Amino acid sequence: MNFVADESVEGKIVDALRTAGHAVLYVAEMSPGIDDGAVLELANDSESVLITSDKDFGELVFRQKRIHHGVVLTRLNGQSEEIKAETVTLVVKDFGNELRGAFCVISPGTVRIRRGS
Repeated sequence: MNFVADESVEGKIVDALRTAGHAVLYVAEMSPGIDDGAVLELANDSESVLITSDKDFGELVFRQKRIHHGVVLTRLNGQSEEIKAETVTLVVKDFGNELRGAFCVISPGTVRIRRGS
């Protein structure tokens, strides 16, 4: 699966997804500091699911009705980077194609997937 990881995403999550065989473009490695709209465009241009911990993407998707190929919002504050990486990788493994075109929120012990915007 193809992903774009916003720079708000920890490197351990990116590394874990890459180790699991996923293609991940990481904004922190490519274009740090670009605005959220440009991050969403990068994900769209590469037909990738966006992974972020920035709640502003909910505004772009739901209020501004921006087109997307899927957004995964991590709300794992207080968890170690290792636990975050394991959690995100497990969600991708378990839900895979359900993430495409959906808005997914990962919280400790909870995964919510909302289709459509």
